[in-house]
Amino acid sequence: MEQKKINIVVTDDHKLFRKGIKALLSDFDFVKETYEAGNGIELLELLKETKPQPDVVLLDLRMPGMDGIEVTPKIKELYPELKIIILTMEDDEQFILHMINEGVNGYLLKNADPDELEMALVKVMEKDFYFSDDISTLVFRNFKNKRKYNSSLLPHLSHRESQVLELICKEFTAAEIADKLGLSVRTIEGFRRKLLDKTGTKNMAGLVVYALKNNLVLL
Repeated sequence: MEQKKINIVVTDDHKLFRKGIKALLSDFDFVKETYEAGNGIELLELLKETKPQPDVVLLDLRMPGMDGIEVTPKIKELYPELKIIILTMEDDEQFILHMINEGVNGYLLKNADPDELEMALVKVMEKDFYFSDDISTLVFRNFKNKRKYNSSLLPHLSHRESQVLELICKEFTAAEIADKLGLSVRTIEGFRRKLLDKTGTKNMAGLVVYALKNNLVLL
C-alpha cells in the first residue's frame, strides 16, 4: 500500500536549523509540504491559516515568546489529531515525562541521525508514538529507579485489554494487533479507546509510558 504523504511544520527559533531540517525533509518521499514557525505564537497562527491542516509538528522546547512547553497543550486542545514530535537537546527525564503526559507523540534529540528522524515520522504516523533509543533508556531507567505505585489504584484490565496493551507497547499497529488476535481493526480501535479512558492518558505514547511505569506489562 502506498505511503500517505504528509505535511510537516518545523518549529524552532533558529532559522538555520529550520532550513536544514526542511532540506532534509525534502529528501523523504512521504513528505509533501514543509512549513516553518519560529515559536509557539507563529505556530498557532500558521495552523489557523493553513489548509489542509498539517499532519506533524517538529517542535523545539526552548523558544522565545511562546515555547514548546507552553504551546503543546494549546495544540492538543485546538488540533487533537495533530501529531507532535519534540526535537530538542533537553534530555532531562522530568522534561521528557512532562511532555509525554502533555500528549506529545514522540521525543527526539537534535543529535539524532537523519535516518532516525525519518523513522520517527513513519512510526508516529503508523503507530501514534516514537521514542528514540536514548530517550527510551532514560525514561525506563527513571521508572526502574523510582517505581512506586499502589496496585489498588490501578485500573482493572480484562484479559483481552491486557493482550492489546502488551502488543501496543511492543509497537504493533492496530491492523497488526487485529491480525494477531483474530479480531477486526475496529474492535482493536475500541480497545485502544477503552485503555486510554481507563488509564486517563491522552494518546498511545502516554499509554505506553503509563503501562511501563505501573508495571502493567513486562517487556
